[in-house]
Amino acid sequence: MAPIRVAVLGSTGSIGTQTLDVVTRHRDQFEVVALAAGRNVELLEEQRRTHGVATERAVAGAAETQLAELAALDDVDVVVNAVVGFAGLPVTIGALRAGKRLALANKESLIAGGPIVNKARAEGGGEIVPVDSEHSALYQCLRSGRDREVAKVIVTASGGPFRGRTHAELRDITVEQALAHPTWSMGAKITIDSSTLMNKGLEVIEAHELFGIDYDRIEVVVHPQSVVHGMVEFVDGATIAQLSMPDMRLPIGLALGAPSRLDEPFGAIDWATLSSLTFEPPDIGTFRCLGLAYAAGRAGGTAPAVLSGANEIAVDAFLQGRVAWTAIADIVDEALQIGAGPADDIADILDADASARSRARSALERLGA
Repeated sequence: MAPIRVAVLGSTGSIGTQTLDVVTRHRDQFEVVALAAGRNVELLEEQRRTHGVATERAVAGAAETQLAELAALDDVDVVVNAVVGFAGLPVTIGALRAGKRLALANKESLIAGGPIVNKARAEGGGEIVPVDSEHSALYQCLRSGRDREVAKVIVTASGGPFRGRTHAELRDITVEQALAHPTWSMGAKITIDSSTLMNKGLEVIEAHELFGIDYDRIEVVVHPQSVVHGMVEFVDGATIAQLSMPDMRLPIGLALGAPSRLDEPFGAIDWATLSSLTFEPPDIGTFRCLGLAYAAGRAGGTAPAVLSGANEIAVDAFLQGRVAWTAIADIVDEALQIGAGPADDIADILDADASARSRARSALERLGA
């Protein structure tokens, strides 16, 4: 059987490099035919040579239109969208309109543009298989029952590096401290989002868009060991969970070959040494971003786009040392006062994103940043 042909967009980041590691281990099953990266030209060229990708199909600093074109190439079977931030939306739309399988690691595109993403999925016949460990877990657990049998889904959170701390204790958090995730090795932006629990809030919205489950049936629990990645509770009281040690190559491999699984174990558990699994509710008073995300998701329309855009500005300002960690939620909250408009097309999403970023920058100015 011919190998599955893969385009890895965002190839030099954490998800992109791990995707290429999976491909390298399974060259009989997968073939890389296109690559795109931001500024890491040297690594991109190394990846191009290693995987035999044509020069014109290994693009650095690609414009959004170029990314969308790569996602829609005729000889691509699976598009891995590992582009960082809102810039990943054209990749998502382009892949789905072209009827591709989309291995989605770029949560912002689905969150900000959920209605138009789902429209593109319906029109083009494309398929989304999530790469996030939590949504991959739900994807796997949901196979165990029919839609009408699902009572709720449970998204797990490690709690980040600041679990258990009070708001007062978090006022002087440094960038270095916020980037020290206790479990996962990720890019800077998503690591900061994990520390504020915004990442988990975005995943709640993503779960709603991916699986069509209303917000009252999406629950978040803090699970510091990061072994249980997601659970589904069914109407008869049964709960199905997906467990593995933290290793993103497991959900990546599944997304590349779904519904088939790879014959190589990533994150297999040594049950003789796993001592305990603990769970606790999130502290939404201290970690306000989670509550803001639920509110934006329930408001619908362009509110999630506003949430995502403002958060990108706030996180970037924190990473530059311009604002305190605690100001991230304040900036996002102020931007959400814009309200929710209709999200009927890409123009609506782009306008909302621009307004959110403008409002967030105004908030930064008032903070003297």
